[in-house]
Amino acid sequence: MTRDELIEQNLGLVHSCCKKFTGRGIEYDDLYSTGCVGLIKAIDNFDETLGYKLSTYAVPVILGEIKRLFRDGGMIKVSRSLKELSLKAVKIADEYKKEHSADIPISVLSEKLNVDVYKASEALTLSTPVMSLTAHTEDGEKELDIPTVSIEENLIEKMSLESILDSLNSDDRKLITLRYFKHKTQVDTAKALNMTQVQVSRKEKKILSFMRQKLL
Repeated sequence: MTRDELIEQNLGLVHSCCKKFTGRGIEYDDLYSTGCVGLIKAIDNFDETLGYKLSTYAVPVILGEIKRLFRDGGMIKVSRSLKELSLKAVKIADEYKKEHSADIPISVLSEKLNVDVYKASEALTLSTPVMSLTAHTEDGEKELDIPTVSIEENLIEKMSLESILDSLNSDDRKLITLRYFKHKTQVDTAKALNMTQVQVSRKEKKILSFMRQKLL
């Protein structure tokens, strides 16, 4: 599978990650553009020989890019070349819709623009008018929803948790596994790890605090 195909196939992960941050002061389009940057980085740096799925590796990278956006104050710099590409993308997309009565696929747009799928998606996203996540329809009856690929939120949480667990050293990972996956008491965990119950309690609190910070 080519790089562009991998990008297009995994754009749903970006949408799902963005859903975690909606309503926090940064527009969805900005979240999505930043998430796409994370997806590209993940795909370019992914090593399939490590034995886990691309999605497991990509989710934390995407989330990391979005969190960095919040730390940087939500500022996204747009180059002149991207603005020009966006104008071309809009024109091509409009012409395609008139001819086919459907939105242009990103893969088709990337071919017509002679750029990769990510760049084509970014260019088209840049042209989308800002939409409030709390906006109402003209009759004021209901809120407008941002369309996203339907991927369960708990899947993202699970992938993030797996990534954090993998980052723990073997002793800490074993402690958490015994306590929260095998449902052992602190006393039983202490016996298995040759520790006291007090040591398990203190270490557990420290590990959980670290994991919470990573998940925020």
